[in-house]
Amino acid sequence: MTDAVLADLTTLRVGGPASTLLTAVTTDELVAHAHTAWQDEDWLVVGGGSNLLVADTGFDGTVVLVRTRGVEVVRSDYPGEHADGVTVHVAAGEPWDAFVAQTVANGWTGLEALSGIPGTVGAAPVQNIGAYGVELSDVLTRIEFLDASTGERAWVPAAELALGYRSSTLKHGRRGVVLTVEFRLGTASDDGVPVRYAQLAGSLGVELGTRVAPATVRDEVLRLRASKGMVLDGDDHDTWSAGSFFTNPIVSAAFAESLPADAPRWPAGDDVKLSAAWLIEHAGVHRGYAVPGSRAAISSKHTLALTNRGGATAAQVAELARYVQVTVLNRFGVTLVPEPVVVGDLLAGG
Repeated sequence: MTDAVLADLTTLRVGGPASTLLTAVTTDELVAHAHTAWQDEDWLVVGGGSNLLVADTGFDGTVVLVRTRGVEVVRSDYPGEHADGVTVHVAAGEPWDAFVAQTVANGWTGLEALSGIPGTVGAAPVQNIGAYGVELSDVLTRIEFLDASTGERAWVPAAELALGYRSSTLKHGRRGVVLTVEFRLGTASDDGVPVRYAQLAGSLGVELGTRVAPATVRDEVLRLRASKGMVLDGDDHDTWSAGSFFTNPIVSAAFAESLPADAPRWPAGDDVKLSAAWLIEHAGVHRGYAVPGSRAAISSKHTLALTNRGGATAAQVAELARYVQVTVLNRFGVTLVPEPVVVGDLLAGG
């Protein structure tokens, strides 16, 4: 298929055409399409399109659209300390939240706090997705990976992916295609895993560390995310976004001391993690702000989301992102780093 419009494949709903679009509905087809795409100088793998900002000029190359499906229990016993659990293989194209819903329905624990995140399972390890005190690395054991440099298909242990805060080797240099993801999930207790995030604990009315039933956690996480415009809804322009557009910056402890005392901060090894949302708001960029004449705007519900109010262009989204970056840099001396994958030179000079 040629001249597919990438705006139709991304949650920001911006982006021009792709020269070629290949859709894979089976893993074997995904392998074949990847090998075909690699014959092109430029290629791009797209899952749910929830972490992409594509230029209005589009993508002059081959796009592989991952639509593989399947969830398979491969082992329900496991030696050692995690004896109570289940090992699950999930096809890369499985919608993330549908998979999380299935884990909760099956009584599997570990992913309920990651409810409502858009995208596909195969994309999740790239960013090491996380929310409400949980990261994918907590339950990810390995991935089946098709390596673009060798053409080989093999299982790669999670330990070799250098999973960190919104980071992995898949995001930084290891090129290829995730085919299958393996998880080790709990099954031991209906009480679920301990709640690790203060906001979630508070909204649930429990102390940090309290075990809460997975279904209850999922319902509350979905409610919290929806209140921030972070659950996809075609009728709500606040959800026409790429989620949190900037990562929370990590700075030295000495630099953190130079910031206002009320600036939120958390330990990050020897460094300190800051709140990008707080920095944006206190730099003077408020919810709902838009560059005059632009159809891109800060979400009315959450300062970290850059949204398409309908009819926005990728250039307008990029202009807003640069404005936020410059404003925060001038006010606090902190450079905000975009979280989405940017296709094109949209943020050059930002």
